[in-house]
Amino acid sequence: MSSIDTLIAREFGDVAHILHLHAQERPRHTAFVLGDMRWSYGELDAVMDRVAAALQRDGVRPGEAIAISAATSIEYAAVFLGAMRAGVAVSPLAPSSTPASLRAMIEDCGARLLFLDEASAENLAKAGWIGRGGLTRVALDHSDAGIDFDDWLAPMGAKPLPVAIAPDAPFNIIYSSGTTGTPKGIVQPHQMRWAQVQRAKTFLYGRDAVTLVSTPLYSNTTLVAFFPTIVHGGTLVLMEKFDAGSFLTLAEKQRATHAMLVPVQYRRLMAHPDFDRYDLSSFRMKSCTSAPFPAALKAEVLERWPGGLAEVWGMTEGGGSTLLFAHEWPQKLHTVGRPSPGNDIRLIDDEGREVARGELGEIVGRSPAMMTGYHNQPEKTAEAQWHDAQGKRFIRTGDIARFDEDGFLILVDRKKDMIISGGFNIYPGDLEAALSAHAAVAEAAVIGVASERWGETPVGFVVLKPGIHVASAELCEFANASLGKTQRLAAVHVLDQLPRSSIGKVLKRELREQYSMKLAAINQPKNSPCE
Repeated sequence: MSSIDTLIAREFGDVAHILHLHAQERPRHTAFVLGDMRWSYGELDAVMDRVAAALQRDGVRPGEAIAISAATSIEYAAVFLGAMRAGVAVSPLAPSSTPASLRAMIEDCGARLLFLDEASAENLAKAGWIGRGGLTRVALDHSDAGIDFDDWLAPMGAKPLPVAIAPDAPFNIIYSSGTTGTPKGIVQPHQMRWAQVQRAKTFLYGRDAVTLVSTPLYSNTTLVAFFPTIVHGGTLVLMEKFDAGSFLTLAEKQRATHAMLVPVQYRRLMAHPDFDRYDLSSFRMKSCTSAPFPAALKAEVLERWPGGLAEVWGMTEGGGSTLLFAHEWPQKLHTVGRPSPGNDIRLIDDEGREVARGELGEIVGRSPAMMTGYHNQPEKTAEAQWHDAQGKRFIRTGDIARFDEDGFLILVDRKKDMIISGGFNIYPGDLEAALSAHAAVAEAAVIGVASERWGETPVGFVVLKPGIHVASAELCEFANASLGKTQRLAAVHVLDQLPRSSIGKVLKRELREQYSMKLAAINQPKNSPCE
């Protein structure tokens, strides 16, 4: 075992220091690829030093945060990693956020430096916000959005003052609005990221790993694969934007071994007409997280794409996670797997009592990977926690599930998405599965809408497979034929696409907002839905 491997095996370690050791051991090994650009570990290490030294020069202290709002680039990655060397937390913000949300997140994290690009600068301008006093803008794309990145960096050869990293020090602040639209800053400590790095061997990461990154760098989904790859000395191949054809071409050219994708990306890749023509034999492991991964889609990926397939269920807030190696458990594709090693996952009822095996309950979890809390929101932090009889802290997920007889977790739905109709609890996931069983349906989503008669009533939205046309009433009747009387859909609407977040989550909040006027006509459904 090398000295680096020995450090990684410890209970806690300094990510930035390990990258320095990789640079000393293999300075010419490629760390990043983006288009025609390549950075070696030696080059990365030098720029990390310059970033850290520049942050110290500008008075950013350990534990404070900087903000980044920009498209994926190698410079973006270098700033993120360099900040760690200075003990500075990073708040990676979605450039696609509304101008008001972007402004609110920058102000909430307290950043004194904002790294951005031209598109983000234009977005902020729509909110009429130039920036508070003391906020320095640095342009990663060499545009007029701020000080040019090259000019901001400390001089070549600059070295930062050494900083000791504590396990509970803030690593990053990730703003996650989920589907509520209200940004919450999730403070993830260094210990949380380290726990994710340590499980990397399970996913077959190593020094020869080549991970194709096609989700944004501000997404926790991306970072779950990003850091294990770089800490183990592998190569990260970055994509500025996902496109199925470009992904396949790049995977074949770069001989990719790993990829973390969300379900909608798997769907688009499987639907690509030339998928089977590409040589993807270099893949060791593909991963999936962030949104429901249909069993049929998992089965198709296993059949057509070489290498293992791992589904990771969990939250950005951390707590508990589950792991399903689909290639090892093909009979369990309807589940999200068993609790990850070292994770304690339990199910509780509305009164906070643990439920019996096989019964439905809200998932709560405890593990080495847990957020410190929501930044500046102690009340929200308290609401997100549950303590067992011994006082141990768990994170509440808001997901409803049950364990099967083998200890595999079966997700049912989000607690907040549950529909209460006529006094009965209806889980949209059951109705979405019924709609998706129709041969013409590619995707389905179900929401509850107000009903004078029932309180709420379920309404479905579907995207049809290319070239197929089916009447909404037929889809509604098909689904209702397999549903219980209290579950039946009041109506189904056919859409060109479902509204999604940047990492593929269906935004049911937007469905409710966009179609509120259309749905008003079905507030009092007839005895026979779909008539």
